[in-house]
Amino acid sequence: MTSKKQRKVPELRFRGFTDDWEQRKLSSIVTRVTRKNTGLVSDLPLTISAQDGLVDQVTYFNKRVASKNMEHYLLLLNGEFAYNKSYSKDYPWGAIKRLDMYPRGALSTLYIAFKPTSVNSEFLVAYYETSNWYKQVSERAAEGARNHGLLNIAPHDFFDTRLLIPKTDDEQRSIGLFIKKLDHTIALHQRKQSLLKKLKQGYLQKLFPQKGQRQPELRFPGFADDWEQRKFSNLVKKVGKHPSVPGDYTAYSVSNVDGLIPQTQQFDGSRLDVLDKSAYKVVNPGEFAYNPARINVGSVAYNDLEFPVLVSSLYVVVRMDQAIDDEFILQFIRSPQFLKEVRRNTEGSVREYLFFDNFKNVRFPFALNIEEQQKVGSFLRTMDDTIALHQQEIDRLQQLKQGYLQKMFV
Repeated sequence: MTSKKQRKVPELRFRGFTDDWEQRKLSSIVTRVTRKNTGLVSDLPLTISAQDGLVDQVTYFNKRVASKNMEHYLLLLNGEFAYNKSYSKDYPWGAIKRLDMYPRGALSTLYIAFKPTSVNSEFLVAYYETSNWYKQVSERAAEGARNHGLLNIAPHDFFDTRLLIPKTDDEQRSIGLFIKKLDHTIALHQRKQSLLKKLKQGYLQKLFPQKGQRQPELRFPGFADDWEQRKFSNLVKKVGKHPSVPGDYTAYSVSNVDGLIPQTQQFDGSRLDVLDKSAYKVVNPGEFAYNPARINVGSVAYNDLEFPVLVSSLYVVVRMDQAIDDEFILQFIRSPQFLKEVRRNTEGSVREYLFFDNFKNVRFPFALNIEEQQKVGSFLRTMDDTIALHQQEIDRLQQLKQGYLQKMFV
């Protein structure tokens, strides 16, 4: 690629292309699709997903939200596009996606559908992942454009929007295929990560004895003793003193995904540094902190840093007995068995608050041999690290893609 800056050309360009891009009305390069799903040609109701584009409603929502009779819906065919005027934080002017996953599907008539006629389809997919088209839509949206989550823009105004495109199909195709290859690489890492997560869930089921069992289904060589069922009550201590000098510590929060992270990172702002932290609690290395109101969604963290941190006074801070390997118990806390114990100890509550008195009643499978605990914990931690590496690569590729989208379009 070569880099070039001039009027009506992108900052980054493939070699061999030098012409200015041209402005075209959307209506001149696509045709509106208005065909109805008469005779129920498709019984697949579609919706737009940020990651996967046009997807089956049932897969996305875990339920069907479409009308029972979809004959009045639009019938969309593979390769055709749809504009969903619903807006959100990530899609301030709605979202435009192409149907790639199914041969056909049914769409609410609130969508605006179209198919390319004089523009490369892959280029158009990539173009609508940029924010370049936002201004055109915003200029044509009616007064009071946002109404009950929908943008007030008529189809003829939408098709009146203009976009800058390369004059040659070759350049359009080159851009579209380049972004498509990036998407393919990202999707590959996402699939690998998803498979690893499922594999880990399987190991969590098999490396800890299930209810009524004395031994796990899978064991490391050299271990044969029965496990015991214990409660945390005799093996956990509540800690978390208030800091004598709050300014000597950094405030942290518990993230469902990343464990302990700086509070400024969790809430995207440094304003939290000026808050009074005298009521906060200290979490020393080797201690756990959890949010009693969100423990059921994974708000538990272990301080494996080399320094103490502060957490909100709302958190519960505990230290495990030396008879328990910390990584072993952290992995149990991430298992389905632990979630069942949370529900058992919060039954009847409006919300699943697991305060310390309830936490002590949690039952867990206990391997008497600390070395077996360490092997189980270390094995599962290695899987977590591999999953995290895939996530880092996904994040890197997505940032790279955003950079290309900004520089390869006008």
